[in-house]
Amino acid sequence: MQAGEPSAPPILPPTMATTPPKQLDEREEILPLVPVRNMVLFPGVVLPVVVTRGKSIETVMEAVRAKQPLALVLQKDEKVDEPRRGDLHDIGTVAEIVRHMQAPDGKLHLICQGEQRFALVDLIDKGRTLAGKVRRLPELAPKGGDKDEARFLALKEQAREVLQLSPGAPEDLANVLMGVPTPALFADMVTTFLDVPLAEKQQILSTLDVSARVAKVAARLAHLVEVLRLSHQIREQTKGTLDKAQREYYLREQLKQIQKELGTDEGSDNAELEVRVREAKMPAEVEKDVRKELARLNRLSEGAAEYGSLRTWIETMTELPWSVASADRIDIAAARRILDDDHHGLEKVKRQILEYLAVRKLAPEGKRANLCLVGPPGVGKTSLGQSIARAMGRVFVRVSLGGVHDEAEIRGHRRTYVGALPGKIVTGLKQAKTRNPLFMLDEIDKVGTGLHGDPSAALLEVLDPEQNHSFRDNYLGVPLDLSKVLFIATANVLEQIPAPLRDRFEVVQLPGYTREEKLEIARKYLVPRQLKNNGLDSKRCKIHNAALVAILEGWVREAGVRQLERRIGSIVRHVAARVAEGKARKAVIRAADLNAILGAPPHADEQRARTSVPGVATGLAWTPVGGEILHVEATSMPGKGQLILTGQLGDVMRESAQAALSLVKSRSRALGFDPRFFETHDLHVHLPAGAIQKDGPSAGTALYTALCSLLSGRLVRSDVAMTGEISLRGLVLPVGGIKEKVLGAHAAGIRTVVLPERNRGDVEEVPASTRRDLQFHFVRTVDEVLELAFERAKGARRALRS
Repeated sequence: MQAGEPSAPPILPPTMATTPPKQLDEREEILPLVPVRNMVLFPGVVLPVVVTRGKSIETVMEAVRAKQPLALVLQKDEKVDEPRRGDLHDIGTVAEIVRHMQAPDGKLHLICQGEQRFALVDLIDKGRTLAGKVRRLPELAPKGGDKDEARFLALKEQAREVLQLSPGAPEDLANVLMGVPTPALFADMVTTFLDVPLAEKQQILSTLDVSARVAKVAARLAHLVEVLRLSHQIREQTKGTLDKAQREYYLREQLKQIQKELGTDEGSDNAELEVRVREAKMPAEVEKDVRKELARLNRLSEGAAEYGSLRTWIETMTELPWSVASADRIDIAAARRILDDDHHGLEKVKRQILEYLAVRKLAPEGKRANLCLVGPPGVGKTSLGQSIARAMGRVFVRVSLGGVHDEAEIRGHRRTYVGALPGKIVTGLKQAKTRNPLFMLDEIDKVGTGLHGDPSAALLEVLDPEQNHSFRDNYLGVPLDLSKVLFIATANVLEQIPAPLRDRFEVVQLPGYTREEKLEIARKYLVPRQLKNNGLDSKRCKIHNAALVAILEGWVREAGVRQLERRIGSIVRHVAARVAEGKARKAVIRAADLNAILGAPPHADEQRARTSVPGVATGLAWTPVGGEILHVEATSMPGKGQLILTGQLGDVMRESAQAALSLVKSRSRALGFDPRFFETHDLHVHLPAGAIQKDGPSAGTALYTALCSLLSGRLVRSDVAMTGEISLRGLVLPVGGIKEKVLGAHAAGIRTVVLPERNRGDVEEVPASTRRDLQFHFVRTVDEVLELAFERAKGARRALRS
């Protein structure tokens, strides 16, 4: 059974609603008993009752047949479906059934009039019905003196004022209440129509002394009068002066205040945020700020302009992992297996990473620099970061910094801006849902500087172990501890990272792969992955090793393996198309098949053709994608001794060409040609691939050799490549990128490499297999370079003379 009390109970005719309760003798009797959940019926009051439970319906129908009154008593816990004696209150109301009606949905609708209070002596369960042994309780009437009469009149005045101040109160309710003859019935009726908690209504029902009952109702009315007066004043002050949003705000505030004063406040709309703030376990200082903003949010209307942004900020604060951290499980042996399974070669790099992990295992609380993986594209920098995260048991988060030129991308925007968002660091932490992820800052050398600040300067605080324990994102506005985060950066060019930012890292150089390493990577990783991605397997598609070698020689010349995987993917897709069309069940790809699938090889061997005339030398160049050979061409024409440079040369390379020409002029007689040649001829130096920017001092030896070859008429050996900076004294100075340059020369078919003497130690970084295929010469002066570079064949042309 379920009893429902409407917000505005129906007002019945005064002859029914104001009938004084019957004065019956105090005796025990057995009456049909119905427990009610959410209503209290007072003597002399008529209310609707809805009965839904089967046993209660049977009890009511038995009472109707026997023409007996009902005993209605409130349950202590409305969730109990079959209440026992201990689940019911001690005081209830004997009610007469005025009318009953069975609804189509099975519910029984009653109109009941309260007769008299009773005390529940015992509960009798008859199986299908309930009965109660009750003792009717007589009213303890007041003495009837002047004092009691004055209280009764004061109570009526309070009730009248409450009805006047209550908007929407029925007009005839005041007339009905004012016609009630006794204080006891008046108190019971006022309590029925007051919006008071159910427990307080039961307490008033249980108060048998009429004077005490009137006093309790008067106290509740006095409190309600004060609340309604305050509400009326606020409404009058704001009437006609506030727009719709402001009126809604004040009405909500009035409603909250009234509900709070009446004890019916079920919590604000932001109760869920309260729980989330408590469960986030923020630092005390941060939680204080968040709760302050939450209190301000509760005072705002949902239509206020600031409401949405403020709520979003609080939600962001609760989503950050303030106290959630994953446990590091650093096992060096397991980490070694993971690195070996995921990456072929890179032994020096793996050793550095394992040493780094070992130190973190032995001193987990120590402060140390973060890692920066530097190397050409496609050598596995990002996948190495993923392997490190897997070896440590940490969550991996990648943030790309390429093209970032706004400081707000790192620090976030201030909350005062429309559409403000936190920076990439805070967003990454939200994504990781842990305070100690492995955070990869990808392409950190591509960070730019724009009109809105320098992002690399903002990264200084993020990466400094002495500062990042209290990093401040502009959007959050509170300190955030980043000291538990392991940052790993990747870059192609170390020199493009600003020096202060570079100082925050422990640099790990990733070299390019040798041809043998690329071949092994292709066999173990790239070919199986492309077969799986394209719906094939090794039984339906096989690529011979000779075909892979041919791809490396004619179609791919890079430090990494990204282009190599693309070429393999093209081959596999070609086979997949034939299999899908039914033209073949399986295919074996050989070197002779590559031209038909991939087209003509872009790296044709033109080395010998380019050095078949005097004035052409081969240098070595470093690029972000690895080492390459660089052809230097020189020619002469009648003129006034000018030097013409073409081929997209940078300032440093232009200066190297000028230095090479000055050195040639100063040593012209020793080289065997007339110095007056420069007065009547212009020299043109060109570096092919003019669309590509070239710069740096390392082409000095190649520029000098090309000029000497042109002026002397001697050919430069086609299998020799050189690198080194020259001075005006004829010295060969050291340069960088030796390993990448040597690997590029080896890939291009060069067999003799001329290097500065002071770069001898750098050759040790070149893989042993590559060193065995090459012949190295280390020189100190340009004279030694010419002896190694020029062909010794008979019949060489004599030096040009004026």
